[in-house]
Amino acid sequence: MHRCRLALALLLLAIVLPVGIADTPTKPTAREALQAFNDLIGSWRGAGEPNGTREEKQKGFWQETIAWEWRFKGAEAWLAATIDKGKYYTSGELRYFPDKQIYQLTLTTPAKETLTFTGPLKDKRLTLERTDTARKETQRLVISLLHSNRYLYRLEVQPEGHKIFTPVFQVGATKEGVPFAAEGTQPECIVSGGLGKIAVSYKGKTYYVCCSGCRDAFKEEPEKYIKEFEDKKAKKK
Repeated sequence: MHRCRLALALLLLAIVLPVGIADTPTKPTAREALQAFNDLIGSWRGAGEPNGTREEKQKGFWQETIAWEWRFKGAEAWLAATIDKGKYYTSGELRYFPDKQIYQLTLTTPAKETLTFTGPLKDKRLTLERTDTARKETQRLVISLLHSNRYLYRLEVQPEGHKIFTPVFQVGATKEGVPFAAEGTQPECIVSGGLGKIAVSYKGKTYYVCCSGCRDAFKEEPEKYIKEFEDKKAKKK
């Protein structure tokens, strides 16, 4: 009787265990998680203003140009930004860590200071924070993806001992050379899944990539990305 019960228990375990494993959601890779920001790829016109009165906003107004592109190194993937005439930042790198399931944005200031913010993405809003021990405050950077051709980022601070965040500045960015109401009619980037703008070829066949970073990655491993691209298309059928 005991042997029968043991055999039955083992049988049930053998049936249930694979199902439980199959039901466990797989964590996205860095490249997969960062595809949520594919609309950022390209060049943007940014208009910034400090928080304050109308007069203070007009006086502190500035313009900057932001260029985003994909970067790859081996199995690593991240987004890189260069900011021309940026008042607060000159460059940045956006990464994703699958184990922690968190995004990290590292920014460089005009004074060459490196600032690292971390946080989650929810409803097309990336909320990142860092603690500035020297200034005794928590800094929050919020990036809102409003449209394929428009996004905002703003900085807020919470002094030590305070309960609320106070706005410092905001930058509204519009993609250069693209009408605001334009729909995505371009082909898909074979590497990132974004909008393909640059033609690349392999063995007589033409594909498209969204930026120079994806172009370089494709040239290094064309068959890898073509296989992934074809497998993805097959799953959609």
